[in-house]
Amino acid sequence: MRMKIFFYLILILASTSLAQSNDKINFLVNGKKHVIQVYDREGTVYIAVKPFAEALGIYYKYYSETDKIEIENQGNKLYITARNPFIVYYSKEKDKTKVIQLPTSTYSIEGQIFIPAKYCLNILSEFLDADLNLAKPDLLTMKDFNKKENLTDVKTTDESAFNTGFDITGISLEEKANGTLVRVQSRKRIPAYSSTFKDGILTIIFKNVNADVDNIKSSGGQGLIQKIDAKNVTSGSELKFYLRKEYTSSEVMNDDSGNDILIALHNKIFDKNTNLNKEKAKWDFNVIVIDAGHGGKDSGTIGVDGIEEKNVNLAIALKLGQDIQKNMKDVKVVYTRKTDKFIELYRRGQIANENGGKLFISIHCNATPHKPSSSNGFEVYLLRPGRTKEAISIAERENSVIKYEDNPARYKKLTDENFILVSMAQAAYMRYSEQFADLVDKEMAKKVSEEPRGVKQAGFYVLVGASMPSVLIETGFLSNPKDARYLNSKNGQAQIAEGIFDAIKKFRNLYEANLQSE
Repeated sequence: MRMKIFFYLILILASTSLAQSNDKINFLVNGKKHVIQVYDREGTVYIAVKPFAEALGIYYKYYSETDKIEIENQGNKLYITARNPFIVYYSKEKDKTKVIQLPTSTYSIEGQIFIPAKYCLNILSEFLDADLNLAKPDLLTMKDFNKKENLTDVKTTDESAFNTGFDITGISLEEKANGTLVRVQSRKRIPAYSSTFKDGILTIIFKNVNADVDNIKSSGGQGLIQKIDAKNVTSGSELKFYLRKEYTSSEVMNDDSGNDILIALHNKIFDKNTNLNKEKAKWDFNVIVIDAGHGGKDSGTIGVDGIEEKNVNLAIALKLGQDIQKNMKDVKVVYTRKTDKFIELYRRGQIANENGGKLFISIHCNATPHKPSSSNGFEVYLLRPGRTKEAISIAERENSVIKYEDNPARYKKLTDENFILVSMAQAAYMRYSEQFADLVDKEMAKKVSEEPRGVKQAGFYVLVGASMPSVLIETGFLSNPKDARYLNSKNGQAQIAEGIFDAIKKFRNLYEANLQSE
């Protein structure tokens, strides 16, 4: 029988002011009352994980080196990392690990990790095998609350502790095998920034914000960073990162689920552009790897009229390969499969690497949960964290094929980290991947009868292992009758292949021009 747990969120307002709040949560477990710290950020209530676990009497372990907490209930496990929008959930019953992306990041405050209550109810219900209910009674003053609940001795988190007057409050560093991830913690969205690198110093200027300079400087150095300097200037805040000689390149990006800025600093371990002048022969554009998604016991999505995705993918892949072999005789075509055969996701990237691929193209078909549907068109994906629910859903569907593999646990490390970190390993190729994705989007739009849906990003496992520029193409919706007929026709398959091939021709020119200029 499922245990029933009721959340009663009581917002306690100081009687003298409505601008600041000292918040607590009144938490009932089988009639027993517990009170847990909460943090109210812009109307979203966050609960502290450790006291939550203690109230339920379940196991937890905190990893200070990564600012991560693990909680376990009857074999089910949740891994929650501070300042991260991803929660990793392992189900003992299903023996399956999945990643849940929250609309907002978790927080770390005064040594406690906080999660957004309303966005975590479903996963907590599954984790606990319990019915969770969220309620918000009438607002009470602090005086009324203390009188009614007799909870004056409960420690609370004061919002004023976080309002330091600075927009950028600090930074955190995470060292990885392939580089260092810097998280610039901001209380507001930073839409504009610029970066330059000279004489071993990466300088980043954030526009129209001020920073807690002393706190940032005290972060010291780690990994590729020797030390950090910071100052507030007329136009904003300036951060200087003094980097070690192993540094090769960087990316600066907004964290789409919060206000933070992420800076990925890459080292030479994965930078294949190092010493290009000495080994340019290895970089000749001479091998293209074509991956027909799914196959064998994995049919992929089943469209209207029973059309199987695996067959459409293979037909387009073979036609594309024929176009390349006919028109680029100096380029070798490698297929991850040429028949109706099941190939594990990790093996597809291995095949590409073993054959010295210079471009990896994974071909798939899209679908909606319900069919027939009106959703239509093609889209091109890069390996990065999904920005939209739709992109995340598509990646989850494509990644779910690991259930057919003998050892799906091999992917656990991928799901246990934010895909921003996973994609750091491909930083040397991302510029080329972006160029090729843009060309595919434009050239297919000229050839096919479907609507272009643009270039997007998501965490596809199949793209992780390929050490080369790579994209995944969802060629259309098998759940849409018109798209399905087009995708299942020889004419449609030929036009799609032709559009991709035209993109390859233009990409090769760009690739070789860039190589010559290195």
